[in-house]
Amino acid sequence: MNGPLIVQSDRTVLLEVAHPDAEDARHDLSVFAELERAPEHVHTYRITRLGLWNARAAGHSADDMLATLEKYSKFPVPQSVSVDIAETVGRYGRISIERDGDQLLLRGADSAVLREVTRAKKVGELLGVKLRDDLWELQPWARGEVKQQLIKLGWPAEDHAGYTPGTPHEIDLDTAEWHLRDYQRKAVDNFFEGGSGVVVLPCGAGKTLVGAGAMAQAKTNTLILVTNTVSARQWRDELLRRTTLTEDEIGEYSGQVKEIKPVTIATYQILTARRAGKYTHLSLLDALDWGLVVYDEVHLLPAPVFKLTAELQARRRLGLTATLVREDGREGDVFSLIGPKRFDAPWKEIEAQGFISPASCFEVRVDLPQEERLEYAASPDDERYRLAATAPIKLNVVRELVAKHEGEQILVIGQYLDQIDELADALKAPKLTGATPVDERERLYQAFRDGEVKVLVVSKVANFSVDLPEATVAIQVSGSYGSRQEEAQRLGRLLRPKKSGIPASFYTLVTRDTVDQDFAQNRQRFLAEQGYSYTILDSDALAA
Repeated sequence: MNGPLIVQSDRTVLLEVAHPDAEDARHDLSVFAELERAPEHVHTYRITRLGLWNARAAGHSADDMLATLEKYSKFPVPQSVSVDIAETVGRYGRISIERDGDQLLLRGADSAVLREVTRAKKVGELLGVKLRDDLWELQPWARGEVKQQLIKLGWPAEDHAGYTPGTPHEIDLDTAEWHLRDYQRKAVDNFFEGGSGVVVLPCGAGKTLVGAGAMAQAKTNTLILVTNTVSARQWRDELLRRTTLTEDEIGEYSGQVKEIKPVTIATYQILTARRAGKYTHLSLLDALDWGLVVYDEVHLLPAPVFKLTAELQARRRLGLTATLVREDGREGDVFSLIGPKRFDAPWKEIEAQGFISPASCFEVRVDLPQEERLEYAASPDDERYRLAATAPIKLNVVRELVAKHEGEQILVIGQYLDQIDELADALKAPKLTGATPVDERERLYQAFRDGEVKVLVVSKVANFSVDLPEATVAIQVSGSYGSRQEEAQRLGRLLRPKKSGIPASFYTLVTRDTVDQDFAQNRQRFLAEQGYSYTILDSDALAA
């Protein structure tokens, strides 16, 4: 035994980064363990219940997971960890939801477990009549809520109650010039085999095409929920290009347009819009007999949509995302209400197949001048991040990086509007923020795609579902504190394969010895999870 892993009895796993088998171990370990810390030499993973259950739902057994640990471990795997993994994985599916005609049923493979969970107050409120020791009636409206409660109790339910087929609608893929890639086809197949759930793919790896493949297989009225209007229009354009759907069959339901058609693309914002304390567009969820609901960027699903989704359990639900990480910690609700992970392709694996662009990641560290350092030290905690993230010295570094990559397609990304204004003025580049009208956003994006605009300064509105395939450089000047999901989105803007063949460069500007640097370490966990290493550069050396 001389592997790169040390498995510890507290369910943490240490990975020796320099070991020759480290990359293979990281790939196999990430199936069921979550990266917690990623300094230079030793990465720390934690084996969690939700990670084990997601792996089980994706087809991995407890024996598979233990075999990974034993294969790569430097020392014997602690017996307590082996037992804990086997027992935790064994909890998945001991409770199931089934259907008998119009009646929902809660069944326990182990009557003692069923008795335990049905005695819980919040589960008891959702039940009807006890039929046998291993079988209870379940209230017809409680399918989603009971799954939420059961996962909190540590007994995730398998849902075998089936789905409404929805109103049939003929949808086929227009494969005259393209076909689903093998991993996309497997993602679609795994989704249907499981019924509902989440597909995890890198940005640029064709999550929209997985959605189109699922629609073509379901052949039913489909509701697609997306992050914003620009994303809605990109989905529409991609569906028109890749499927047999026509413009008359695809509707947009947003702040600007209210169309309901056999395939309707709605924004999360409109679904959560409230007037006089009430959600005013909930009728959309029942406007047509949807057989499939697609959640784009499911890691960004607004909290109110979880409640609405609890009432949609009879409809197939497909979540698409680049990362299951949620900053609000509600991964358990994604698991119980959208469904468990059905397919996950590591970023570097897709890169190795040539389907996403290779990327080099850099952290450029800058020093605050003495006067600003004193101001930072004297500031309250809630002001320090903004001071560090918007340090004026970063502007010079951005100029140097733009000059270094002259002629390439460059995104400059910031969090704060005044900083974005300064960057746009200094670079003489157009800017795009939440205040930019949708039509102007689409015009700027298209000008960038066509190469008419070489440098585009953007706020976080460009994080989500924006297709900019020729971007080769991203310069992240400031971000949302330590958000790993934002790191995924921003790196993802660069990963679509380039006609130019130029590899991608992802720069993050960090103010040394401040909370900006502390937050950057958390963001970089995402890069390490996906197998990317990053190089630390000093801004002075960059100038030289």
